[in-house]
Order: sequence, then structure tokens, then C-alpha cells
Amino acid sequence: MDWIHTSHQNVKVLDCHRTLTFCCSLSLFSERAMQHLKHCQGLAQVFLIRSQSSRLSKSVIPSLSVWDGHFSCRWRSTGGHGRQKYFNDRLPKFRFALAGLLAGTGAVLAYKLHQDKVQLAATSAQLRVTQTSDLPVYTLEEVTKHRSLDSGVWVTYKGGVYDITEFVAIHPGGDKILLAAGGALEPYWALYAVHQQDHVLEILSEYKIGVLNPESYKKQESANPSDPYSAEPTRHPALQINSLKPFNAEPPASILSDNYITPSVIFFKRNHLPVPRVDPEAYRLEIEGLSGGVVSLSLSELKSRFPKHTITATLQCAGNRRSEMNKVKQVKGLNWGIAAISNATWSGARLRDVLLYYGFGPEVAAKAKHVQFEGLDKDVTGTAYGASIPLNKAVSEEGDVLLAYEMNGEDLPPDHGYPVRVVVPGVVGARNVKWLGKIVVSDEESKSHWQQNDYKGFSPGTDWDTVDFKSAPAIQELPIQSAITHPAEGTSVDRSDREVTVKGYAWSGGGREVVRVDVSVDGGKTWHVAKLRTSDQGQHPAPPPPPGRAWAWKLWEIDVPIPHRAQELEIVCKAVDSGYNMQPDTVAPIWNLRGVLSNAWHRVKVLYVGLTQNG
Repeated sequence: MDWIHTSHQNVKVLDCHRTLTFCCSLSLFSERAMQHLKHCQGLAQVFLIRSQSSRLSKSVIPSLSVWDGHFSCRWRSTGGHGRQKYFNDRLPKFRFALAGLLAGTGAVLAYKLHQDKVQLAATSAQLRVTQTSDLPVYTLEEVTKHRSLDSGVWVTYKGGVYDITEFVAIHPGGDKILLAAGGALEPYWALYAVHQQDHVLEILSEYKIGVLNPESYKKQESANPSDPYSAEPTRHPALQINSLKPFNAEPPASILSDNYITPSVIFFKRNHLPVPRVDPEAYRLEIEGLSGGVVSLSLSELKSRFPKHTITATLQCAGNRRSEMNKVKQVKGLNWGIAAISNATWSGARLRDVLLYYGFGPEVAAKAKHVQFEGLDKDVTGTAYGASIPLNKAVSEEGDVLLAYEMNGEDLPPDHGYPVRVVVPGVVGARNVKWLGKIVVSDEESKSHWQQNDYKGFSPGTDWDTVDFKSAPAIQELPIQSAITHPAEGTSVDRSDREVTVKGYAWSGGGREVVRVDVSVDGGKTWHVAKLRTSDQGQHPAPPPPPGRAWAWKLWEIDVPIPHRAQELEIVCKAVDSGYNMQPDTVAPIWNLRGVLSNAWHRVKVLYVGLTQNG
């Protein structure tokens, strides 16, 4: 922190961009947050806090929240004894000013110095020189003693020793920062390589108190893990990337509806952690909670003991079309377009068959209500990705839940759960756990973060100050959905054309069949019914699914007459399922702080250009 003295005031300037980035650096949140912050400098605004005294008695610091790569920020003042109060309790006039600073991909607040960049660089360089000269030398044993707020929280990074005790109180990840206490930051930063940037290291340098002795540094360096993303699979270059580490991407919308069965290479990718490397020969699937105790099942046993079933099922991310909610009001999550959805054939053993074989019976059913799944993908703390589904879905003959080992007729690709994943048709993608390592039949839902504190929907009036995650159920079945894949937003239609061809997809959760898609080219004034498709072009249509088991999407297409004298076409689609559920017409009434369940009418505007019939 730099003090800038003027003739009339003392001004404490906090570089919020760097502070926010450092917050993320010490946590286990997604690289997406870091990518957003890299572009936040242009959003900086001016806030100079004046003090009539010769020195400010309290510092102003941000209280931050991080969620799936996005930030919210509330300001609070903190006294010398660590007591904290909300900043707007002390300075209520700032409420309106702070509201005006919400911008970009998160709630990024910053102070802008009225000095040129050369002066700032010189100041930072001088600060680093001052802090790194004549510093004490510590051993690893001495650092390890500082692992709590009582003894102080010390961490190391590349041979430096840092006292971050004062920072713990404002850490957006809560007490997760204490996981690194008394040890190295490298294992935590290794998950997100973007941390290795100058502006992150400058913030860390402000907390530097010493260096490790050579023996300790050598010992620690030899123990540091390699990049957990170093063995990630190769991905198709057509994919549009939302985050690199962990990898999340969707295919271009223009090719999404070209194939009824989405090719595996462009099937949307949704990873929460590094892709695990699994040896199929050593793979074991554990099953707990049955009358026979714990079961350990190999891949070959799974394939040989149980009949192979194949289903065609669509998977959709809960955040599909989140970008449209962001246009109403900023939400937290990856900025998915309309293509975080894909359709594939899946083959494997039915979960029902496996559970019955290993002892699931009436006595188990009387006690259990849920089936929990744990993946083999884990963070640096050893916490695995987890989720659960209701027991009746898992064991129902009509549920079609698979322990899948094939996708589109081949072994599961690494990005899609090799060697085994759960496929829960009709249910949000987050419950279709990949790289499956454990199944637990239980009377409780999964305790994982992704089941309890994520992938839940809330009222538009609920914000991060008022949200109570226990008040909402975890998302399971998804609502009716449709979107336009052709034409694309901003493209043009020639006036010589009398019709415009519109294409897209439609799907509904819970096995409810899409029975109709309505399309309008005048913003919803007049409607036309599209033709539905249940196979690739040239193939015979798939037979109608049994009632309640329509797991796959329907592609649709229509040639719509262009209205006379139109200058711009607002193309709209909406779908209807077998329960006569329909999409809402606008986004605002379904907006929620996580940007999930976005299924309003999809709208695309295109220009109508060229000469008229009369020249």
C-alpha cells in the first residue's frame, strides 16, 4: 500500500485489481477468474478517500466472494484489533458510488491513480527492493510452526517466506487459505498456472518477511508437484474455450445441429478439475451401503458380468445459455453460449443391475434415499468431485441410468470419463459423474460442494448477501429448452430470398418428449411450426421413445416466409414438451445469481439486405 501525501489530505490508494487477483491466487477457484481479472485494468475507476487527520486510523479493504470464476465485492473497514464492520455502515454515502462500479466479468472495484504508468512502475520496483534486502533467514521447521491465526499464518513461495496473517480475514475462500499455512503455495498455485504473473507476485511481495535457508529451499523444491494439467488430452481446435484449467469448452453453435449424434471430439467439455489418468487394468469401482458390505469391481468384471445396454441421451450443463442472463445482470459462472449441450449414444451396464447383483434389496431401499457418486478427479486437498441422484431414479427399470464405458460406439474419451462414468438421462450434466471411483447407497445426499452449494436455482430477488443454499433443492431434471443454431446473430439475409431457413435443437429433462417447436421471424407476432428430426440426414427417423423415456434431443428446421418490407428479422424459437411445459418469453423473470436454468425464448437478430424487387 502506498501513501500519497498532498498539501490538504492523506490518501490511501488500494490497487484493487492486484488485490482481487491475489485473493484468487491463494484460493482454489477457477482459472477463469484470473482470465477475467487480466482484462480488468481498463475498468478501473477513481476513488480517493480523504482524511482530515494526518493519518487514516482505519484501512479500507474489500470483502470478496468468488464463485466459479467471478467476483463480488463489498467494502468494509477494519480496525487495528481485527474487528470488522461493513464499509457502508461507516460511510453510507459510498453505497451508490460503489453500485456504479459493478462492471465486466465480476464485481471489480479499483482505484485509479492520477499518475502515469512509469511512476507506478518505479514505485513498485522500489518497494520490492526495500522488502527483499537484509531479510531474516528461516528453516522449514520455523515456517511450519506458523499455521494458525494465534501463531501467525506463514507460507512459502520459491524460497521466500510470507506472513499472510492479516490477509486471512479477507480471503474470499474462507478458511481454505489455511490449507497452505506453514507450507508452500506451489501445490495450490499449480492448479492454475496463470498465477505465475508479475502483478500476482507483486502483491505477494508485500507480505514478504524472509527467505528459506538453502537446505530448506532445496528440500521443498524437490517435493513440489508438477503441473497437474501437464497430461491433459488433445482437444479439437473448433471448440470455443471458456476456461483452460480446468478445461471447459463448447462447439460452435453453427455446427452443433449438423449431426443428430454429436461427434465425441466436439461434444461440449465440462471439467471441474484436472483430467485424471486412469490405468484400466488397475481400475476398481467401489460400491458401499449394500447388505454385502463394500464391493470392489474391476472394469473387466463390469463388462462381463452385466448385460450391455445402449441409450441415446442428451447431456446439458446447468449453465447452458448463461451468457443471456449476463446481459440482464452479471451472474457468477462460466459464460456459456447456447452449445453447452450435446447428444450421444452411451453403452454400459445398468446401475440397477449392478446394485441388485451386489445385494440391493427391500431392507436397503427402506433405509436409503440417494445414490452418491464420487469421481477420480481430485483437487490438491484430495477432495473428489461428487454428486448424487434420488434412489428411485437409480434403481428404476425406466430410469436407464448407466455405468457407461462407451460413447458413440468407442471407449469413453478421457474428457468424458474414461474408463467409466455415470450417465443419468434426463438429469443435469453435473450429476453425470465422470471417472467414476465410488458409489454409495445412502440416506443422505452427497455432501460435496457441487451438490450442496452449487447448481441450485433461486429467485431473481436473491443475491449473495441473502442466499441460503439449504433453502433450494439441488437441480436434477432440467426444464424445456430450445435454441437457434442457424442463422447466427448479426448475419444477413439477402432480399432476393423469399424465405429464411432456421435450424436449432430442442430438449426437455425428465424424459419428457419435445412435441413442438414454434418459430417466429417477427419477434413473436406470428408463429410457424418447425419440422422435428430424430436422426441424421438420410437416415430413418428413430422410433418414438416410450412415454417418460425421451432422453435425446430433437433437431428442427423450417423455411419461414420473410415479412413484406422487413428491414431486420428478429428470429425467435420456443419449444413445448409432452407435459405442455413451455419456455418463458424473457430472461429477467428467471434470472438467478448462478445463471443456471436459462431457458427463455432464444432470439437472434439478422439483417435483411440487398436490392428490393423494384431495384
